[in-house]
Amino acid sequence: MSFFSDDFRRDPYPTYAMLRAGSPLLHEPQSGAWLVFDYDGVKRTLHDQEAFASAVSPDGGPTSRWLIFMDPPRHGRLRALVVKAFTPRVVEALEPRIRTLSRGLLDRAIERGAMDLVADYAAPLPMMVIAEMLGVPVEDRPRFLGWTEVMLDLAQTVSGEDTERAGQAFAVATSEMRAYVGALVDARRTQPTNDLLSGLVHATVDGERLTEDEILGFFQVLLVAGSETTTNLIDNAVLDLLDHPAELARLRAAPALVPSAIEEVLRHRSPGQAMFRRARRDVALHGQTIPAGSLVLAMIGAANRDPAAFAEPDRFDVGRDPNPHLAFGHGAHFCLGAPLSRLEGRIALADLVERLHDVALASDEPWPPRRAFHVHGPTRLPIRFRPGRRDS
Repeated sequence: MSFFSDDFRRDPYPTYAMLRAGSPLLHEPQSGAWLVFDYDGVKRTLHDQEAFASAVSPDGGPTSRWLIFMDPPRHGRLRALVVKAFTPRVVEALEPRIRTLSRGLLDRAIERGAMDLVADYAAPLPMMVIAEMLGVPVEDRPRFLGWTEVMLDLAQTVSGEDTERAGQAFAVATSEMRAYVGALVDARRTQPTNDLLSGLVHATVDGERLTEDEILGFFQVLLVAGSETTTNLIDNAVLDLLDHPAELARLRAAPALVPSAIEEVLRHRSPGQAMFRRARRDVALHGQTIPAGSLVLAMIGAANRDPAAFAEPDRFDVGRDPNPHLAFGHGAHFCLGAPLSRLEGRIALADLVERLHDVALASDEPWPPRRAFHVHGPTRLPIRFRPGRRDS
């Protein structure tokens, strides 16, 4: 089965299990990439910076200014500029606002008894939150969503398919974003505000201000990482609960399980299925040698169902404990937005379970997966439910 087929990306787990058992390290000849499927191998790939670089574009490609593709020491210095915006204490203060946004989005659909969970709720909620944190107009959300799609589309070029088309689309989107962010940066230089973008404009690294390209890189990666993971987390939570009605009933009976249910969704249907690395040198792993310079994919979705790390890994258990999943990565590049994504997921799941009853998929057609092969979740997810009352 192709790693890029819709059928695989809706349910990659049987293939993962077969490959993990027979060849936990696989060389994919079409792209030249090496795929790591087991828990220990993925964990090492993510944290061993001496063997595996995060800067995956050897020629300084279009994503080289993104924080997730930087190596020390620059990575640590730039990460320090934004990590304070995502500490548990700061994120906790956002809870009332996120709850208000969640209620408002559900109010728009609840009387209809039907909605596209992605378009009407799971995509706008985290996009609105990250837009407010950055200090950009929420009404520009359609533009942000379009740019996010283009940036995610770059991942498909690993397959060697549509490389030129995706690169051209990214260049156009980057030009649009550069003009958009440039205007915001100019405004923040003269009139600073209390938002993340102002903090970046006035920050210094090694005594120097960030360049506009560096600020643009932050904007791009925060736009994608600040919305895509949580959107898929919310959608995947609903898919998991619909697939496991006994666990949904268990969650309704014990709402205190919502935090552990979110952790289980992160493990069972990881929003991010893979992370990219490049071998700094020849690396011995699982009896094979990954040649220096090779692209390496740490297959998080496979690692999170490794029976060597999780009992009954294919079973969805909202009370699973312990749950040492790798959904947010591991090591120096552990997702700095993890506290925010977890909070948004908990609020969303609690609201959906409490307010939507008799939920079911509204179509018998298989749901269309996100185009980017390294993420897992639906592009559209029409659902129906018992019509309810607005909160306000």
